[in-house]
Amino acid sequence: MWAATATIGSAVIGGVMQSKAASSAANAQTKSAKMGIDEQRRQFDAVQALLSPYATAGTQALQGQLDIAGLGTPEAQQAALQAIEQGPEFQALAQQGENAMLQNASATGGLRGGNTQGALAQFRPALLSGLINQQYGRLGGLTAIGQNAAAGVGNAGMQTGANVSNLMQQQGAAQAGGALASGQAWGNTLGSIGQYAGGVASGAFASPFGGGGGTDPAIANMMSGWGNGF
Repeated sequence: MWAATATIGSAVIGGVMQSKAASSAANAQTKSAKMGIDEQRRQFDAVQALLSPYATAGTQALQGQLDIAGLGTPEAQQAALQAIEQGPEFQALAQQGENAMLQNASATGGLRGGNTQGALAQFRPALLSGLINQQYGRLGGLTAIGQNAAAGVGNAGMQTGANVSNLMQQQGAAQAGGALASGQAWGNTLGSIGQYAGGVASGAFASPFGGGGGTDPAIANMMSGWGNGF
């Protein structure tokens, strides 16, 4: 009896240990994958934060281009053009240019001439047109920077998504593997107990019916005890 109990107990303990080992290994792999997921997301957030100012500037610049080009509302276009005309750059350049023309005309005696008056009349519109084109080009540069920043965030997001997906698959595989290993460990344990019980039973009942193999000592002692009881 003690031998049978020891054999079965040993099989059960072995099954428990194998099951716990499989569970521990699966938990370790799951934890490692989760740490990888958290790090991937942290790095993506850092990249997004770094590129956010450039993407924001690009969005604002694109809106400025749309307003200047008249692709928004008429009021928005008018406001954009007035902002350039009333801006310090236009005012400074207009004053310097007009002063230069007046000084030149004064020096040559043509201050009140038609040419001077015509040049002054054409100067401001031409200056404004040039500054509008210049401003549009400046905004285009910022738009390109924003576009590149947005593309960088998008690429980082796609890469992060792929990495997180792979790590999630590893988590699932680890958990599934742990469950299968635990189930197999218990299956092996029950199988060992069944084989042992079958061997004992065959040995115990072979002798009374003329079979070979003898009787297991544990079973023999058990049967002797039963006989004495009756």
